[in-house]
Amino acid sequence: MAATGSVLVVDDDPAICVVVGEALRRQGHKVKTAASIRERAALMESFRPDILITDVMLPDGDGLEGVADIIASRPDLNVIILSAQNTLNTAIRATEKGAFEYLPKPFDLNELTRAVADALGTRESATEEEGDGGLPHDGLPLVGRSPAMQEVYRTIARVLSNDLSILVLGESGTGKELVAEAIHSLGQRRTRPFIAINMAAIPRELIEAELFGYEKGAFTGAHARTAGKFEQAQGGTLFLDEIGDMPMEAQTRLLRVLQSGEVTTVGGSKPVRVNVRIIAATNKDLPPLIEENRFRQDLYYRLNVVPIALPALRERRDDVILLARHFLERAAQEGLPRKTLADDAAQLLMAYHWPGNVRELQNMMQRLSVLSRENVITADILRNMLPMDAVPADYAAPADHLAHAVRDWAKRQLGIGLGQANRSLHDDLLAVIEPILLQEVLSSVDGNQIRAAGLLGINRNTLRKKLTDYGLDPLQLRLAD
Repeated sequence: MAATGSVLVVDDDPAICVVVGEALRRQGHKVKTAASIRERAALMESFRPDILITDVMLPDGDGLEGVADIIASRPDLNVIILSAQNTLNTAIRATEKGAFEYLPKPFDLNELTRAVADALGTRESATEEEGDGGLPHDGLPLVGRSPAMQEVYRTIARVLSNDLSILVLGESGTGKELVAEAIHSLGQRRTRPFIAINMAAIPRELIEAELFGYEKGAFTGAHARTAGKFEQAQGGTLFLDEIGDMPMEAQTRLLRVLQSGEVTTVGGSKPVRVNVRIIAATNKDLPPLIEENRFRQDLYYRLNVVPIALPALRERRDDVILLARHFLERAAQEGLPRKTLADDAAQLLMAYHWPGNVRELQNMMQRLSVLSRENVITADILRNMLPMDAVPADYAAPADHLAHAVRDWAKRQLGIGLGQANRSLHDDLLAVIEPILLQEVLSSVDGNQIRAAGLLGINRNTLRKKLTDYGLDPLQLRLAD
């Protein structure tokens, strides 16, 4: 039987307190709720919970403030942070304060109850000191609030305090080097060098010299001893990009360095002790390369201690508009003309496949900042920037498609417009059309209820009620395509 305990839920949204409280009570937990930092402090003394679940944005201040002090005074207490500020900054702050878990809003209730069960199961001491230690939280390189990026943020936050090797996986243009830079600049090695090397950009015969350095006379053109990337990164981080393109002979030597912590230059005989953190990245699937004897299995295990999989931009469409506006704003800060996105342009961006991922989006926003004569970027302007046939010529925003579909259906079936229908006929039409529209909208946004509600012009609770009334299962709609 799962462990039960006492839980304090702190959120100024009464609905969240009720839903979370009821879910936890059904699992046998004793629950109390609070709506402010002041109420939280009072209940921490009188109620003394086993688990604290707290929102970040509270009416009387930042819910993260004081969390480290609470944990320091109650080492047996586990804290779960909830936040609608779904940024890497929030995930890192939550981890720094000693939180057991960080869940972005809107959160999955099952995930929250599992986190509570895990916290009660471990009850480990978490006595991380308060304070940001000078971490550069402003201007973080990663942007995105989608669920996929939240998982990336949480993983990054968990590896900042250790030196485990990391393998960043993802298509070209997804931001693998940005992840490496974030881990370095926010971690304990941030005051030391960050050195990057791209295996695909260096001739095979020069990779070992670039990585490990070389002695004078080691080969033609070696006029003086030159330190390699390992020595240059001493005390810091070495980022090995496109590791899947590394020649087998260099892989063997790299593995030896990782095992021994010593580098011997090309043409040298005396090893040099190095202390670096390794972050590798690839856009290739390494296990098939291992089967083909093109990548060493033991090196793969050495590098893949903590994998971080970056989603393609088409898999995080919720972030497309956020990223586009971020790049336009950054271009304006760099002196380019300030541009804004019209709603139809935003919908067009969401419909595009983005084979070049975030890098393609960034380049496009920079081009628009320079080349567009208009301050507001419309769909017509944007269409000229996209590759031919990238988006259907008759593309319209999803909401427009829905409106046209309703009008066309009514005209075909009844020979009238909806405005002419009487109340009874209107109700009959809704009963037929509304469930179809709900299914189409949810399928078009991969089951994302927040986006679906926005397209339909209703709030999320109304959408949920309609789904229940019509007996529609959001999960099945998500899997339908």
